[in-house]
This record gives sequence, structure tokens and C-alpha cells, in this order.
Amino acid sequence: MEFAAIFALSLLIGALVVLVAVAVGRQKGELSEQKKDSPGEENTAKAPSRKQKQQQQQQRPRKERPQQHTFTHQLLASALKSHSGHVTCLDFSSNGKYLASCSDDRTIRIWSTKDFLDRDHKCLRANIEFDHATLVRFSPDSRAFITWLANGETIRIYKMVKKDDGTFNFKAAPGDFPQKHKGVIINIGIAETGKFIMSASVDTTIVIWDLKGEVLATINTNQMTNSHAAVSPCGRFVASCGFTPDVKVWEVCFGKSGEFREVARAFDLKGHSAGVYSFDFSNDSRRMVTVSKDGTWKLWDTDVEYKKKQDPYLLRTVPCKVSEGSRIALSPDGRVVAISNVCDIAMYNATTGELEEEFHSVHNGEITDLKFDINNRFLLSTGDRVIRVFHNVTGYRAAIQDMQTMLKKASNDGVRQRLRQQITDAQSALDTVLNAAKN
Repeated sequence: MEFAAIFALSLLIGALVVLVAVAVGRQKGELSEQKKDSPGEENTAKAPSRKQKQQQQQQRPRKERPQQHTFTHQLLASALKSHSGHVTCLDFSSNGKYLASCSDDRTIRIWSTKDFLDRDHKCLRANIEFDHATLVRFSPDSRAFITWLANGETIRIYKMVKKDDGTFNFKAAPGDFPQKHKGVIINIGIAETGKFIMSASVDTTIVIWDLKGEVLATINTNQMTNSHAAVSPCGRFVASCGFTPDVKVWEVCFGKSGEFREVARAFDLKGHSAGVYSFDFSNDSRRMVTVSKDGTWKLWDTDVEYKKKQDPYLLRTVPCKVSEGSRIALSPDGRVVAISNVCDIAMYNATTGELEEEFHSVHNGEITDLKFDINNRFLLSTGDRVIRVFHNVTGYRAAIQDMQTMLKKASNDGVRQRLRQQITDAQSALDTVLNAAKN
């Protein structure tokens, strides 16, 4: 009997243990299911409904567009703001009526220079399909422009067809130029004579083309790297600067009947002690300015008989602030020098070498182009989406000083009378600009 009682008790205890185990297992399973359904657990939450997604999207903060860099100065005449991308290059037409600008927004903009002082600045837009231009240059007749395409790595010509309402249609030429450069392009240019086009890259190569895209000559500058190259305003010369402290100038020679003959070395500008960042010509090509890593800018007389081995004359050396990529611009009349230093601009009297104006933080990035208009009235710069137009007050003052000096030396009554009238007109124009700036 005792054995039976013990056996029955053991069965009862075993059954109770099994029931407890089953109950505990069920409780754990329910807790696990609750955790799976809980919205607070990562990687196990239920997928949000469509309505919840819409609510979440509405609650997300929108990305704010970067604000345009603001700049004010009493000599700022206007700001041209139609581009939506970074502006890389500017060029004036030879007749002075138009300004061309190109941007990575895949457009070329053509502006009317007579609107610079207006409140609204209208422009015409030429679209660059499937690409964008980094450089733009007007043709000598102001009826076309050439561009350098960033992705296509080639030159493309656009014709400007004037419509009855005075605006233009822009039509690309049938074929682009062949690809000849291996390095990054730093500049293009077209001769004022209309006889050739120039393209230059950082790899010391300059290519001279005819207007149909045939290569006339290739120049090796032997400067390790090129930092700048340009065609002279007279259309005879091509010059380059770079790692070496010299600026090298070549003459592109044509025969009497217009056929290409050769590219001949003309002269060098020697005097800097370090690499030259940039250079520029006066409108008559008789003066040049250079800016160097050595922290100086120099003014040169290039009106020499180089075929008789006559070297250019160094007229002036002036210390200045520079940085990698500094640009220099010489006003067409040769009276004013402008130099960029990152996003700052300094303006000098070319005759005296005196620093007369400084503009700080003009753009929110490094200045990519610096150029005077052909009438010496304005200095333009760009380094972001905006083209800034400054009054060339330094130029007015320099012109008045030059004419006063000429008046003292004049011996003819007619010359003196004409100079007095020109001085009066220049002073009146200067007073008008300064009064407007004050107001």
C-alpha cells in the first residue's frame, strides 16, 4: 500500500511540473508576440501605412536652397543675376554692345551693355544641349561666338541670327572641332582679324586653328604647366605664361593673300622671380601687365621692333597681394590695373602704380574672370552665380590726370581748348558717378 501511495504521489507531482512548464512556455510566447507587435522595437516594427508615410514626409524639414552671396559697395553699379549656376567666363563684343557669359547651368547669356545701370537686366539665353560651356568668346563681327564644351572637350561655334524684333536666335554650327588636347583647357580666343582661333591647355600645348576646325599649328610652350594664354587684341600675337617666370609671345604669320605661313617667336617678358599667374593686353597691344607668384605686378611697353631683337621695356613693378589663380586685367586705354586675390579685387593707377580702390569678399568663391568693358567705364567680375559691375572711378581720375599733364605741355591753342573740354567732360562724368554712389 505504501509503495502504491508513493507511486501515485510521484505521478501527481510530475503532472504538476508539466502543467507549470506548459503555462510558462505559453506566457513567454505571448510576450514574444507582444514585442513583435510593439512599434518601439527596431527592425521588427510593422511597416507604416500609406497615410503614416505621407505624414512623415510632410514633417521632414525641406532642404533650403543656398542663399546668394550678398555684397554692397558704393562703386557697385549693378549685379547681373540671371544665371542659376556658377559663372566661369565673360567676354565683350568688339562693338561694345554685348556681354557674353557662360555657366555650368548649361546656358550662354547675352547681355546688353546699355542696360548695366538699369534696375532690370534682361538677357538672351542660348542653351547648350547635353553639356555646358566653360569658356566663351565673341567673333570679331559680333555675329557669332565660340565656346569650349566641358564634357565634349571641344570648340563649338554658335551663329547669332538677328530677328525682326531685335533679339537673336542661336544656331550651332554643323560640326564641332576635333579633339586635340589632352590636358584641361585654360582659355580659347579668336583673332580680331578673323584669321585663326586659339585653344590652350595646362599641358603646355597651344593649338592654332582655322575657322573651319583645321589645325594650322601646335605650340609647345615648354613652361612645365600653362596657367594662362590669350590672343592679343590686334590679332597678331598669342602669349602664354605658367610655371616659369617668363611670359612668352609668338606672332601668328599669314601671307599677303591670307594663307597661313608660320608661328614665329616674337619676344619674352622677363623680370619676375617666380611663376606668372596671368597677364593682359591694352586694346592697342602696346602695353602688357603681368602678375606673379613673387607678389608683384609689372607693366610693360611692348611697342618694340622685336624683329630687330628689341626687347620690351619694363615700365613699373608694384607689390600686391596674390594667391594661386590670381587674375589681372588692364583697362583698354592702359590706365588702370585690376588684380584678383581669391575673392578680393584691388585697382591700381597704371601710371603711378598707386593702389586706389579695394573691394573685399566680392563673391562667395574664387574670382573666375575679371574684365574691363571696351569703353573703360566698368570693371566686371564673377566668382559665383552673379556678375558684378563696378564703376571704373580709377579710370576717370587717371584720364583726367593724363589730360592735365598734356595740357601743360600743349603749345597749340586748338589742342589746349580740346583738352580743356575733355577734362571738363571727364570730371562731369566722374562727379555724376560719385554723386550717385553717395545717394
